[in-house]
Amino acid sequence: MDRRIKLRHIQAFVEIVRQRSLKKAAERLFLTQPAMSRTLAELEDIAGAALLTRGRAGVVLTAQGELLFRFAQSSLADLERGLAGVAQADTAPQRLALGVLPSVATRLMPGVAAELAGLAPALRLTIADGPHDQMTAQLRGGHLDAVIGRMGAPDTMKGLAFTQLYIESVAIVVRPGHPILADPDLHRIADWPVLWPPPWAAIRPLVDRLLIAQGIPEPQNRIETVSGAFGRVHVRHSDAVWFISEGVVALDLAEGRLTRLPVSTALTEGPVGLMTRAGDRATPETSLLALAIDRALVRLGLG
Repeated sequence: MDRRIKLRHIQAFVEIVRQRSLKKAAERLFLTQPAMSRTLAELEDIAGAALLTRGRAGVVLTAQGELLFRFAQSSLADLERGLAGVAQADTAPQRLALGVLPSVATRLMPGVAAELAGLAPALRLTIADGPHDQMTAQLRGGHLDAVIGRMGAPDTMKGLAFTQLYIESVAIVVRPGHPILADPDLHRIADWPVLWPPPWAAIRPLVDRLLIAQGIPEPQNRIETVSGAFGRVHVRHSDAVWFISEGVVALDLAEGRLTRLPVSTALTEGPVGLMTRAGDRATPETSLLALAIDRALVRLGLG
């Protein structure tokens, strides 16, 4: 955004349109009419277009003005709600019920929770984790305020808004020293038990696509699960090969408890994002959540 644009420009423009009069807008903002005119002229100069025309019926938006007004008005409203949320953060016993998918629960959510604790100490945070269909059903039903996780198939996203946060791929992991590491070829996975995403898992279509592209049949000797708790213990104490969202095992890989198979899984990349009910307006709590997510992503190097 052009750094010459200040908050006073947006406030003045929005108030002129609301009042349909420079004089009335100046009175509402405790400014003189000449000062209001100068502020509008500065904004039009920065925008490079006339935003308002003046007539007997008052001021009227130009086509360019209509476009700017729509965004300017919503931006001011969001800012007001955000400031209200900050004012309430240390006083009101706020509540936020959040659903997280498995890869988010272990990778992103600890940082988000820490950021929320710093931003709003009085916030009562409830975290539920589970599969995509379960979390999104609770979101639609009003039991959750938001869900963070992978985007699901189109039919599972009905009635929801999705804001992308980062891109994540599926990792194929084994225990350190696994025999497949001597010859890391996906065509060999059938030689060992496989932990495989079940049909309802958000990553299942992506894993299917990866194997189809490689001409590899679906493994027969498999356990279908996306349970991080079961998977990380089972794989560390067996020769199982695990297909799982990289966020679930990011810490295990970083600390050497598990090893990622060095094969390309680019075909499994997909967006992780914040899901809310379509049409819902941001609340102070969800605005704080968005800020906490942004800060946590930066700390993880994903922002």
